[in-house]
Amino acid sequence: MLQDRQIGGGPRRFVRRAELRLPVFDTVTSARALMGMSLAFHICFTAIGIGLPLLLFIAEGIALRTGDETYRQMAKRWGRIAAVLFAIGAVSGTILSFEFGLLWPTWMEFSGGIIGFPFALEGFAFFTEAIFLALYIYGWDRLSPRAHWLCTIPLVVSSAASAFFVISANGWMNQPAGFEMVNGKAVNVDPLAAMFNAAMPYEVTHGALASYVATGFAVAGVYAIAMLRGDRSDYVRKALLLGLAVAAVSTPLQIISGDLSARFLAHNQPEKFAAMEGQFDTEQGAPLRIGGFPDPGDRTTRYAIEIPKLASFLAFEDFDAEVRGLNSFPQDEIPDPRLVHYSFQAMVGIGFFMLAVAAWVLGLAWWRKRIDPGRVPLLALAATLPLGFVAIEAGWFVTEFGRQPWIIYQLMRTDEAATPREGIGFILLVFVLIYIALAAGLALLLLREQRRPLEPGARPGEAPDAA
Repeated sequence: MLQDRQIGGGPRRFVRRAELRLPVFDTVTSARALMGMSLAFHICFTAIGIGLPLLLFIAEGIALRTGDETYRQMAKRWGRIAAVLFAIGAVSGTILSFEFGLLWPTWMEFSGGIIGFPFALEGFAFFTEAIFLALYIYGWDRLSPRAHWLCTIPLVVSSAASAFFVISANGWMNQPAGFEMVNGKAVNVDPLAAMFNAAMPYEVTHGALASYVATGFAVAGVYAIAMLRGDRSDYVRKALLLGLAVAAVSTPLQIISGDLSARFLAHNQPEKFAAMEGQFDTEQGAPLRIGGFPDPGDRTTRYAIEIPKLASFLAFEDFDAEVRGLNSFPQDEIPDPRLVHYSFQAMVGIGFFMLAVAAWVLGLAWWRKRIDPGRVPLLALAATLPLGFVAIEAGWFVTEFGRQPWIIYQLMRTDEAATPREGIGFILLVFVLIYIALAAGLALLLLREQRRPLEPGARPGEAPDAA
């Protein structure tokens, strides 16, 4: 099969692409499962690695400004946890770097010269974060209070920069740009244009905010559990409030960025948008569907709550706008609507649930003039501890499953990019065991840290108001 496709920005260029026919179905499935498992594991640590430095910055900044020893203790304990999570994230990230070349050699050969630049910059950001995290961990009794706090600024910036560089590469896979195709080869490569592709602003903003939301709720959830177990100390109350405050500020921004991302998809990846909404038929004034079960067999979404014309308005700011359905696309170029729709519904539902919980708990605190939630609000807050990460995983499923069958949208299919070598299933089993061991070791380290008593008083030779 030969197809003409327009690629990238700038002058109009086309490529004629011959479809590769390789007997790699089992290998492709194994490769996708291995890559998906590795990314699902790694994403949780990258999210905390982005969100926790912000909490360190705020906590130690409050301690520096007010002389409140409680916030210094918070920052010191969270810093040790950040170091452990950083180490696990570095291990899982190293595994991923090998998997790119092992599982997707055709993709690497084509895209390496185009999006290798942001990956190289991500390496610099990673090492910057590692250096300043080391300074932060070992500098408590060696740096002045102000210099120590200043170390958190490059931590916040470098962690966000890492997210920017990696997510921009994923954005390029959804909206390839920055090159021209001549005789099946990418030429006139512009790495900056590739990095600043059309999808980048939406994906980077959404991904970074998701990390702050998930980390804030995770911290609040941990201390909500502590309060449920009877610890209502000043430390626990303030830690809960700080985590919840970061989450409460980030969540509405995250919802807004999600809306903008969905609009972008409606214009630029309409088949992904149709799968998200469970939209099979092209329709003017398309309804917004809440819940429901897409059925690819009879091409309908069953049992959904439909709000008339709202999908058209949210996507195109016009209640009567036309929304293309999955039936209008070549059927070998559309994603599985079940995977995409369920993931999208989970992500959105969790986001609004967490927003409601944050408003509830903070509203009670404002009304009572103190942080002292009852058992039911604490249970709701404890439930949000894992939900932020579940929402991140669901959003990643939407992004990746929604692009299928393409690994590079409208350019390279996933089965064309995978290695033809056998034996990936065995490697998958090995890495399952590795991740189980890493997760078990991490759990033991975190439990050990939880049992460590708080340090009494200020640093030797310092008064509590030394800042």
